[in-house]
Parts: sequence; structure tokens; C-alpha cells
Amino acid sequence: MQAEIATQQATGRRAALIATTLAGFLTPFVDSATNVALPSISQTFAMDAVTLSWVRTAYLLAAAVFLVPFGKIADIYGRKRIFTYGAILFTLAALGVGVSTSTAMLLSFRVLQGLGAAMLFGTGVAILTSAFPPGDRGRVLGINVAAVYIGLSLGPTIGGLLTQQLGWRSIFFAVVPLGLIIIAFVLWQVKGEWAEARGDTFDLAGSAIYALALVALMVGFSRLPAIPGFGLIAVAVLGLGAFVAWELRARFPVLNIHLLTSNRPFAFSNLAALINYGATAAVAFLMSLYLQYIKGLTPQQAGLILIAQPMVMAVFSPLAGRLSDRVEPRIVATTGMAFTTVGLALLVFVGPTTPLWALVLRLALLGFGFALFSSPNMNAIMGSVTKQYYGVASAMLATMRLMGQMLSQGIATLLFALFIGRVAITPEHYAAFLASMKTAFAIFTILCGFGIFASLVRGKIR
Repeated sequence: MQAEIATQQATGRRAALIATTLAGFLTPFVDSATNVALPSISQTFAMDAVTLSWVRTAYLLAAAVFLVPFGKIADIYGRKRIFTYGAILFTLAALGVGVSTSTAMLLSFRVLQGLGAAMLFGTGVAILTSAFPPGDRGRVLGINVAAVYIGLSLGPTIGGLLTQQLGWRSIFFAVVPLGLIIIAFVLWQVKGEWAEARGDTFDLAGSAIYALALVALMVGFSRLPAIPGFGLIAVAVLGLGAFVAWELRARFPVLNIHLLTSNRPFAFSNLAALINYGATAAVAFLMSLYLQYIKGLTPQQAGLILIAQPMVMAVFSPLAGRLSDRVEPRIVATTGMAFTTVGLALLVFVGPTTPLWALVLRLALLGFGFALFSSPNMNAIMGSVTKQYYGVASAMLATMRLMGQMLSQGIATLLFALFIGRVAITPEHYAAFLASMKTAFAIFTILCGFGIFASLVRGKIR
């Protein structure tokens, strides 16, 4: 009898790992493939540089706004259920992007795609943490992170090939079959709901305050240096203060603030994640434009260069996750942050004559640092909370990732506005583009330097 139960548990765990791994591959695949397709999308809809950056920002903003609320909803009503709804919405929205006939239509479906991604991001890691015992947590989280990086690896290559041969819309059409496979697998193979907070009441008011504050923050950041941008950021700061005050009084808060104030490893691990993603997320966006505009490569050729970073991530992430089961995660993650800082510093010196092999080496170094950081940091976050908060912790981690990505993209957008303006990136603006790119990498290097400190002082998990 015990052997039968053990077999069923092993089967359930394996199914959960497969489902979350497939979803972990799908979302970054679309994001990285879209980066390579941006010049083609810009040409189709005659977008200027700032509007073009919103093709990615709209998706990231929607995902970040809804991550924490959906993490809490998943804790209450079941993580499998929210994960399934997310897969359905993400797939339908990808189809909508593919048939878009205007900029407004495309951005609207990107928002819906971000909403579906929030459901997937906020539940995937929580499902794995619930299904597997602590001794296997680093290993399976490493596999999940590797799937993310394989998606990032194949995205530029396949996305470039599809864009060049079939047009950028084919990227989003290609998502639909894989999305349907994930939906079918979850419905028929994954057992259990994992709803450890069942009985709690959802904090609708707190979620609304949180969402409005994040929207004001990111829209305001994109409007800088204009005066309305500063006004929106001020509103965002007041909104986040109101959110904290509300959550401290709420009986069932959407985000338990005490996790940040009284749990040092949890707080500093999330801060390190925010800084790391804030310093690295726009690298692929900037390098994709650099390779196609400055180096004159095709989308397919650019994708082959960009694959260096995520391929290194995919190879070393499972090893780093397994290492963090045996060695204090703080040590492994901080070492990764240091390597990432060095890689960013080297990108500051990229210019029109930089050889392609030198670019590949820089991207590979960046990928190695990120691999050492990501899964050990994830292990530290999930290992610092109890089961009741797995969904919220998973969503908080994903929120830090997406807020970091938005920060990174926002810095790039702001620098485009300052150096280039609201015009298309044409040959007469290539010098201004290079100046904005170098400035961005310098800012990212400084930011990542602060991340080394945040990672180092988080304290011990074990």
C-alpha cells in the first residue's frame, strides 16, 4: 500500500514538473523571440522608437500588476486552476497578437498575454515547491530555470528564422499548438490543487491600490523627463505607501508585509532579484537592435548571436540549483551577481567595430553569472517561507523579476527619449542609439554592483 502511494506521489510530482517546465519554456520563448522581431513589427505599423519599446513594456506591466493578486488567489482557490486559466489566456492572446491589424490592437493583446503570464508565473514555482520535498527543491527549481533559459535560447534563433522566412506574426501563431499541449497535459495529468490558504478572503481593495500604483510608476517612468512623468511617479510612491498601510491592517492581506519586515532572507533575496533583473533584462532588447541596425545582421543572424547568453544559462542553472541544496544559496547567488557585473561592464565598451566573437564571449559571461544567481536565489526565497505562503512567495519572486524587467526596459526607453527622441532608428540616428546603449550598460553595471551587497547581506537560509 505504501509502495503504491509512493508511486502515485512520484507520478504526480513528475507531471507537475513537466507542466511547469513546459510553461517555463513558453513564456520566455515568446518574449525573446519578440525582441528579434521588433524591427519588423516597427516597420509593419510605422512605430517610433518609444512606441516600439511598449510592445514589450505593455506585456511586462500587465504581468507585474496582476502577479501578486493571482498568487494569493491561487493560494486560496487552487494553484492548478489558476495555472490552467493562465495557459488558456496566454494562448488565446498570442493568437490575437498574430492577427493584429493596428498598433492599438497589438498592444491590447500584449496586455492580455501579460495577464495570462501572471497566472503562470505566480503559480508555477509554487506548484513545484508544494509538490517536492525540501531536499529536492533546488534540483527541480534548477530544471525549471533551465527551461526558462532554453526558451530564451531558442527564442532569438527560431524567432529570427520565422521572422525572416514567414514574417513576425508566425512567432505568435507558433505559440498556439504548444499552449494547447500544456492545457491538455495539466487537465489530464496533473493531480491536486495545492490551496493551503483555502478559507482566506481575497483582498480586492489592496489589490486595486497595488495595481494602480504599479501602473502609475511604470507609465510615469516612460514619460520622463516630461513633468507629467514626475507627477505620476509621485502618485505611485503615495499609492505604494497607501498599499503598505492597508495591508498592515487587512485581516487577509494580498501580500503579508511582515514577510518583508521580519524575514530578512526573504526580503533581501527579493531585493537582489529585483536588482539583478533590473540590470540585465534590457540587454537582449538593446543587443538585438544593435546587431540589426549597427552590424547590419538579419533577424536570423542576430538570433544566432543572442543565443550565447541563454544557452550558458540553460547549461549551468540545474548545476547551480543542485549546488544550492548543499551550499548556502547566499554564497552561490552572490558569486553569480559578481560575474554578471563584470559582463555588463564589458558591454559598455561595445562599438561599431566590435568583432562578433567578442560579443559572444561577453554574452556568455553574462549568462554564466545569471545562471549562478537565479536558481539559488529562487531556492533561498521559497525556502524562507512556510507552505501557506508558497503562492505569494512565488508571485513575489516573479513580481521582482517583472518589475526588474520593467525597470530595465524603462531605463532603455528613457534613454531613447533623451538621446534619440520619438523618431524611427534610421542611419542618421545610429550614433545617438550607440550613445544611449552605452549609457544604459553603464547604469546597469552600477546597479548590479549594489546587487552584490544586497545578495551578500541576506543572511543564512540553513
